[in-house]
Amino acid sequence: MHLLLIPLLRILSDGKFHAGSELAQNLGVSRATVSNALKTADTLSVSVFKVRGRGYQLPHPPEWLDAEAVRQQLGLLAQDVRLEVVDAIGSTNSTLLRESTTHCHCLAAEYQYAGRGRRGRHWFATLGGSLSFSMRWRFNQGMGALAGLSLAVGVSVLRTLHQFDLTEIQLKWPNDLLWREKKLAGILIEAQGDANDSSIAVIGIGINLHIPNETRERIDQPMTDLQEIAGHTLPRNILLGTLIQQLVLALQEFEAHGLIHLSQEWNAAHAYSGRSLCVTLANGNTLNGSAEGINHQGELLLKQANGEIITVHSGEVQLARPGQNFSGDRHAAGA
Repeated sequence: MHLLLIPLLRILSDGKFHAGSELAQNLGVSRATVSNALKTADTLSVSVFKVRGRGYQLPHPPEWLDAEAVRQQLGLLAQDVRLEVVDAIGSTNSTLLRESTTHCHCLAAEYQYAGRGRRGRHWFATLGGSLSFSMRWRFNQGMGALAGLSLAVGVSVLRTLHQFDLTEIQLKWPNDLLWREKKLAGILIEAQGDANDSSIAVIGIGINLHIPNETRERIDQPMTDLQEIAGHTLPRNILLGTLIQQLVLALQEFEAHGLIHLSQEWNAAHAYSGRSLCVTLANGNTLNGSAEGINHQGELLLKQANGEIITVHSGEVQLARPGQNFSGDRHAAGA
């Protein structure tokens, strides 16, 4: 993506035709630079029309993020949140991990060209079709107290979507939100600090708003977006403001009580409750069992064929294939 692409798209967001010479003059560059920048629009899944004698037009402008509109949505909470909105950035998570002091620092980007999902996966996003942001939060507890944090964050996203009457959304352990078994949103948490002293968590959240077909074809799992679920677009700035509100409330609750109160809410929305699962652990071993929800430590509870319940603190979850038994390597589970 060319560095001038998003500034050019902002100018074109009025839906009118703009001559290349006009755009070049506005940005203090050459017409060739404008042409080269707009040729990279497809990297953001954006279509720009070019008509000889009339110039360039953006027929479907995105709803741009507006920091002031988000702050208005935050109300009194705005004074406690440091909010930044940027056009393009490598990764909001990586940027906040390098930041050293600020508590409750929220960084949102129109586009992340090096956005990451869990386990180093690439996070696909489109301009205006996704909502991606990160929150940096300083905890008074050490790293050991952060177990289950991604589940608390999942509840905050769920609460947000309920405010938009989207009540069919479910939670997948440990960090995804699903609709009809298709991925809607993901959470990436990166933490640093001492085991027993203070710690820092950078919480990344990405939600699909409206993902074009060409982007969907590049994603190797069933996915959905809020346009498909709600049948209409949701206002990005109001959605972001509501997400920040609910995230702050959930983080305060988690810091005070852990998952004691939040786990019941999480279990009520568990996508795989009572279903047969296969969990792949970090060492490649697998565990199988029926899902019994989570405990107050955020561990997944798996019920074995003999009725014994074991706990899993980390792993990749998928529904078990028909006929798959409940055998597996148990020594790696966090029992």
